[in-house]
Amino acid sequence: MKLEELVGYLDSYLDIKSFRDSSSNGLQIEGKKNVSRVAFAVDACIGSFKKAKEMNADLLIVHHGLIWGGLKFVRGLIYERLKFLMESRISLYVAHLPLDAHPEVGNNVQILKLLGAEPESFFAEYEGKKIGVYGRIKEQRMTSLENELEMKLKTKVRALRFGQNKVKRISVVSGSGAFAIEEASEISDCLITGEYRHEAYHAAKELEFNVIFAGHYATETLGLKALMEKVSTFGVETIFINNPTPW
Repeated sequence: MKLEELVGYLDSYLDIKSFRDSSSNGLQIEGKKNVSRVAFAVDACIGSFKKAKEMNADLLIVHHGLIWGGLKFVRGLIYERLKFLMESRISLYVAHLPLDAHPEVGNNVQILKLLGAEPESFFAEYEGKKIGVYGRIKEQRMTSLENELEMKLKTKVRALRFGQNKVKRISVVSGSGAFAIEEASEISDCLITGEYRHEAYHAAKELEFNVIFAGHYATETLGLKALMEKVSTFGVETIFINNPTPW
């Protein structure tokens, strides 16, 4: 498949132009003109790049890219990463907020579906777009929900249990979503997010609200895997590179 054709599809499907984002979403690095194998990874790091090269990938699609707010210089880590991709002729495509918020393959929608819930609506406005989602699940205890997340996401959760013990409506903002605690407390019994933030403790305690931190990395794998299924319908091979961090 032509690289420009696949990029055009991704740009349109993910609606990347409608997002104000510090990430430069879209094609950040152009490599080979033709694509036969596409790799997917959460982070644009040398570890992901090396695995993509070992697997003979022509294109790597990531959630966290290389360029944030523009390039100020090319040296150090950015030089080494750019050099590796360009010498390997591997293209790099980035979908940050567009992949969090997508109504079909988005990280947040996918987490809800993983837990057996259908999205009711969006919330948590960030840079002019609502990126979080919430919905109903079968009523269960907090500990049961925590165990389910650990099993299905293969992660280790941390929980702030300041709300009701039984949960029937959940909200989700993957990655670093603690900013949405107060709004989430108005529409749900528990917020599921990724990264633990110091200030979240007092906010959750004062609001008498439950928050589950399931890991930044773990909560941002599902959108890529869902997007991978979409891309595979174009007749190209797809592979997921698992390169987790402890957080």
